[in-house]
Parts: sequence; C-alpha cells; structure tokens
Amino acid sequence: MKTMIYSVFALMLSATVLTACSEDDYSADPAKDWAGTTNFFLSADEAGFGTYYLPAIGRCGDPMPFYDQKAGEFKVLYLQEYDNNGPCYHPFWGVSTKDGANYHSLGEVLPTGRSTKEADASLGTGCAVYNEQDGLYYIYYTGHNVLLQDVEVVMRATSPDFKTWTKDNTWVLRGQEYGYSATDFRDPQVFRADDGLWHMVIASNLRFAEFKSSDMKTWEHVGQFPMVWDRMCECPDIFQMGDYWYLVYSEGYRADWSRKVKYMMATTYEGLKACFNDPGANWPKDGHEGVLDSRAFYAGKTASNGTDRYIWGWSPYRSGATIHEKNVNVGAEGEPNWSGALVCHKIVQHADGTLSLGEVPAIKAKYNNEQAVSVMASNGYSNGTLSGDDAYALYTRLGSHNHISLTVKTSNNWDKFGISLARSTDIDYYYTMVVNPEDENHRKVNFEQEGYRIVRELDENGKEVEKKVYGKGFVAGIDGYWFQRPADNVYHIDIYTDNSVLVMYINDVCAYTQRIYGIQKNCWSVNNYGGSITVSDVKVSQY
Repeated sequence: MKTMIYSVFALMLSATVLTACSEDDYSADPAKDWAGTTNFFLSADEAGFGTYYLPAIGRCGDPMPFYDQKAGEFKVLYLQEYDNNGPCYHPFWGVSTKDGANYHSLGEVLPTGRSTKEADASLGTGCAVYNEQDGLYYIYYTGHNVLLQDVEVVMRATSPDFKTWTKDNTWVLRGQEYGYSATDFRDPQVFRADDGLWHMVIASNLRFAEFKSSDMKTWEHVGQFPMVWDRMCECPDIFQMGDYWYLVYSEGYRADWSRKVKYMMATTYEGLKACFNDPGANWPKDGHEGVLDSRAFYAGKTASNGTDRYIWGWSPYRSGATIHEKNVNVGAEGEPNWSGALVCHKIVQHADGTLSLGEVPAIKAKYNNEQAVSVMASNGYSNGTLSGDDAYALYTRLGSHNHISLTVKTSNNWDKFGISLARSTDIDYYYTMVVNPEDENHRKVNFEQEGYRIVRELDENGKEVEKKVYGKGFVAGIDGYWFQRPADNVYHIDIYTDNSVLVMYINDVCAYTQRIYGIQKNCWSVNNYGGSITVSDVKVSQY
C-alpha cells in the first residue's frame, strides 16, 4: 500500500472549520498580518539564544559556573560542541554574566591539546576556583584520550587574570594510581570543606574519589565514597548553603531512565558523604528523591555570589526533519542528543533545607514588554472557567521570547489540566505539558503529543481514502517528577521561553525544562481534562 501524508500543521478544535494544507504554506511571511489568525506558522529558532544562551555556532555542553569576586560577575565555562568536531575536541569556551539573564561571550578560554598524542586531546568537565593564597585562578579539568591507557585523567591550568592560561604539564592525577578506573575518572570539583582545606571530588566508576590540599598545588588522596547504587553519577558539585551541605550530581550515565539532576543534603560535609551509603534511606525529604528538574536539564552545577545561588545546565537539541519528529525525539530509549542551550535557575532553599529551582529575578525583569492577550478560540470555556473533557482556551500568538504567567484553580483534588504550545486551529499535532494527578495528593508534569493528522492512502483498488493518525500521547523519557498538590488547589504558573527552549515553574516546588520546536509565532492554550478549572491572571510579556 502506498501512503501519502499531507502535512497539515493543525489540530482539531471542535468549534472551528478544519482545512488541510502543506507545512510550507505557512512558512515565515513577514508581510502577512498574523495577529488575528490562528493557523499554524512554521517558525524557526534564531541563530543564537539570548536568555538560555546558545552560541551562534555550535552548542554548550557541561557548564562549569564560577563566581569571580574580583570581577564581580559569574563566569560560566562550558564544553564547546560542534556538529563536526575535529580529532581534538571540546575546548572550554565561556560566558560572563552578572545576573543569569544576559551574557557576554568570553570566546575560547582553555584550548584542547594540540595532537591526539596528548592526554588532553579532548577536554572534559572540571571547575574554576580562585586561590587568594597565591593570587591565581585555577581550572581543574578532565583530559580525555581514548588512544591512551589512561583514557581520563585530571589536569590543571592557572591564570593571573582569567584571560591567559598556562597548563601545568608537570601535574596530573591518574585514577589507576589510586585504585580507580582508567576510563571513568573525570569531572573534578574543588571546594573548601569544614576543615578549612581545599577538597577535590572526582567521579569514577560507581565511586567518588576524594583528595585534599592546603595550597591547591599538592594533593593527598583521602578516600572515596559510593555513588547511587549501580548508577554512574557525573558532574558532582558540593557546597554549603546556610546550615546544610549539598552535593548536586547528574544521575543517569548507564541508567537512561533516571537521567536527571539530583541532590543530597546533610548538616556536615562528612554526613553528606555518608548519605550515599544508603541512598534510598537518605533521599531529601522533598517528596521526589532530590530530583530538581526534567530530563531536558542535565549536567547542572552551581555558583553563588554570596547572596544568591544559581544552577546552570544544558537543554539538549533534538534531531528530525520536521518539528514533529524533533518534538518527540527525546531519547526515551537511550541518551538524548548531547549538548544544547544553557539554562539557568535560581536555587530555592526551603525552611527544612530541601531545595527546588525557581525563577531567576533578572530573567523575569528582562521580559518587560507586556502584550495584549485574548482568547482566539475555545471549547467548554466561559468567563475564565473550563469545564468538561477536551475543554480549552486558545490564546493569542507568542513571540520568540515569552513570559507566560497564569493562575489555575482546580475544582477538586483530582482535576487534570495542561498547557499546550505550537497549537493552531488547523488539523495537526500539538504539544502539552500536562499537570497530571498521580494520586490525590501528588502531581507530575507529563509531556504529550496531542491532536491528529489527516492521512490519505491508496487502498488495494487504487482508491484514495482518508484516516486520522492521532498523536502518540504520553512521550516517555521527558516527564517530570512528583510534587505535592497545593492544599488550596491553586497553581501559580510561570513559563519562560527563548525560541524552542522553555522552563515552567509551579508554586516554587516544581521546575520543568523542555524543548518544543514551533513555539514562537504560534498560539498556545490552557486545557481541561474532565471536571473543571478556573484560569485567571493570564499575562504574556516579551522582550
């Protein structure tokens, strides 16, 4: 049977006349007035992102944030990724920012080795610190070379000004010399512990290796502590905040289903390490085992200016010939694409010491151009209330950079609602973040492809027939994590978008990063799935 699919970038809205058209019919047309229409607009990402930073060429991997007190700014190093890396790849590039919302490129900060014979032919994650004792900046980093016996080693470079760096070729840590893996020995993190000394924690095969130093030059091996059961944990980040010590880590290498950024907490550094002796008994008492975000935020590490602490991670790009292929290609059956755009959150510390991720104040301030918002189409909607199955309110088109804020109140403890993006009044797929009741008192954000497409097929007799092909519904691998249902059933929601990258915050207890292609210049909706919800205070601001 020969199948012909007519791409129709649309969706089913019961009160709207449906027509089919080609994807290309709605390509970007600056001469057309789109404000009063609700059909699909085939939008594309800008070359570089301004809020969730993306370099004009290539992508960001594994951020390494550092607060430079001398300069009064954050510097975020990252592994520079290209579509076609050379034999020596992933040099450290960097950006500077004072607020986590606006960035200045530092260009290449630390180059790779010059040949495939060197231990740092390729660079892996590390950290930057400033040592007041000798007035030098230090970068400790991973040297990676699959052609050598020691595939991964820890190396360092120094600089008096964070501009000119000198690699210390006389110093290297080799895991095998201390009983660790020669293949997995990476991501060094340096910090001061309770004893006032410098400590370095390195990720190895199912263990964290620990070293200490008084002068940042000579390091002594002081032991190890386990990871989470049989899961390799990457990018450790250890810090003290108030009365608690925290270890933020990325869990998921060789455990794809759990690939998220998480944390452990304790009142002392030694107690923090002891948490990993029995992780299940020592998860933070936050109701979601220390998970901080979705699977679209990885390799998160933090830095503090002394007042606020922020975390940076990367949101992966997705492959596919159309936005529909990209939006469901989340890597559910394996690792997602490596590298993407830098996403920054503010660390929120609650009274009991548990953490969540929240809005960055400067990002909120950046989206300061409020837009007119109206309901363009609806079903089951009246005066702010959505009632019944498949009820929705479709709102005005978005721009390339949007802050959507709204309040949703559910009528009972089981109501289910969602927010859809890349939606139109044509027949086609659209993409929904569903706030799903996992039980009466807990919620989780699920990602779903909804709507349908019209497919015309030639049957055995050569006659053309039509059928509906529905979206795949729940998309495995990009759902969120459990959080407590608000006692009053009121959800305060803020969504920030920068081209195809978005972050949604709910009540300061849930952060959900996602990548959805086709957000910009298209409509969006709030949906109800049975029962009823009340939607209020809907605002959209842009920059």
